[in-house]
Amino acid sequence: MKILIGDDHLLFREGLRRLLEQLHTDATFVEAGTFDELVEQCRKGGFDVVLMDLHMPGWPGFDGLHQVQAQQPGVPVVIISASETLSDIRGALDHGATGYIPKSSSVKVMMGALNLVFSGGIYVPPGALTAATAEAAPRRRQIEVVDRGAGYGLTQRQREVLECLRLGKSNKQIAYELGLSEGTVKIHVTAIFKSLGVKNRTQAVIAAAAMSA
Repeated sequence: MKILIGDDHLLFREGLRRLLEQLHTDATFVEAGTFDELVEQCRKGGFDVVLMDLHMPGWPGFDGLHQVQAQQPGVPVVIISASETLSDIRGALDHGATGYIPKSSSVKVMMGALNLVFSGGIYVPPGALTAATAEAAPRRRQIEVVDRGAGYGLTQRQREVLECLRLGKSNKQIAYELGLSEGTVKIHVTAIFKSLGVKNRTQAVIAAAAMSA
């Protein structure tokens, strides 16, 4: 596994590298101290995951995530940041980050979060899920008036598909596990997005947490 670490603090990069070595003893690492260096390394390609801080020198805003993804299409990009504001978390996730890990996390939490991402899941800080739950509560109450058992108006099958999305499974995996065609899964995913008022899988995961609260 080849991992790119982008952070302007050398000490943090070293600590993160040592932590990752415990998860993947055969991993190789490339480091970048500025956003421009990060993009330059991305141009060289070949990474399995990109771990990066927000607001590093040269950070152009959340559109910077699109720049990284353009150079590394399909590669998970995980934010590891000192910021725990909901606007930063949502901004990162809305712009395609596959996870957001606060630097204040314990070693145990960070290792668990990284393991989840490496296995194809999406890690969202519990605090962000709590805030999302609070924001979704008025809408949830309104829907419950219409159909208390419907869960955002989703069918039982759609809730099963949503749970698979939360676990980071692809449409192909979902189709195999639920005994559906990929075309049917796509239809369910589209319906889920429409029912939840979201645009992508990450937003659906946050909404799923609100549903289960």
